[in-house]
Amino acid sequence: MNILISGGGTGGHIFPALSIAGEIKRRFPDANILFVGAEGRMEMEKVPAAGYTIKGLPVSGLDRKNPIKAFKAMLKLFKCMGMAKDIVKEFKPDVAIGVGGYASGPTLKAAQRAGVPTLLQEQNSYAGVTNKLLAKRAQCICVAYEGMERFFDASKIVLTGNPVRRNLLECAATPHEARQAMGIDPNKKTVLIIGGSLGAGTINNAMKGGLAKIGARDDVQVVWQSGKYYDAQCAQALADSGVKNVVQMPFIANMDIAYRAADLVVSRAGASSVSELQLLGKASILVPSPNVAEDHQTKNAMALVNRNAAILVKDADATTALVDTMLRTVDDSRLIASLSNNALGMALPNAAEIIVDHVVQLMYK
Repeated sequence: MNILISGGGTGGHIFPALSIAGEIKRRFPDANILFVGAEGRMEMEKVPAAGYTIKGLPVSGLDRKNPIKAFKAMLKLFKCMGMAKDIVKEFKPDVAIGVGGYASGPTLKAAQRAGVPTLLQEQNSYAGVTNKLLAKRAQCICVAYEGMERFFDASKIVLTGNPVRRNLLECAATPHEARQAMGIDPNKKTVLIIGGSLGAGTINNAMKGGLAKIGARDDVQVVWQSGKYYDAQCAQALADSGVKNVVQMPFIANMDIAYRAADLVVSRAGASSVSELQLLGKASILVPSPNVAEDHQTKNAMALVNRNAAILVKDADATTALVDTMLRTVDDSRLIASLSNNALGMALPNAAEIIVDHVVQLMYK
């Protein structure tokens, strides 16, 4: 079988795509899987690292505020449509899967025009523009949240949840063991701060401003993943503060261990992060990024907050409120347990398996 998977731009698109590919390969070791991504975006690095072939399109987002950039983006899009048509013609996919992101638009459109069955995977609670445009001619739309009928034909929707990295679910370490593995105190209450691979400026600024308050607490420790972009300034701020119960790093390779070590997680509200928190049953404080299309991270966060499965701190309030909220929450063991249980209750496990079930159905329709 030939399976085409397209999309990317962020980890929220790429990790689900890789999880789907992994499940296809688990069931069908001889399957040919081809990814199509956007040149210069992170999928061009992550996908080959996972052992898959990827082709890049010179596609970019449409900047409606800048007419010149918008015109250039449209020219690129026309070029990409031709390239995508050639990719589909040469690869001859049995099914095309779109996970959102710039590249999935021209790729899935070319597949649909060639009569290839298409499946869309929408990670967010507010559907992305690309998936909304592709939905009319898609055969199946896999979603992670209820109520997506306001965006898509209800007859095509399958509630699957978001696929997450398998190693996160398979980690058997206890919190005590995980903290030992990370080289931190196994007996202290632990907060994990994650802002994505590049980092989150607002969260980092809140941490820098709150180091003295954290340092005054002997019973709490913080693992602070600042992102590579902010690494130098955050490392300097921590060194200048003299605080000893905060461990700062640009990137965490073993997220399975880091999640297991944490009593409380502070995170942006990207689709993959939210799904991971649910599946692992982690108490969390969510700080949605305001710099995303349709403010979809706030909508993702509110899906949990409305069910008492997470605490919301607005980005605009984070600098003054985040550290206080974090320390107050980690002190409240009953609240931690409640948030954890409610998050776990929202989890939709086996997403990749269910999505691949529908991929197989499309092949044999």
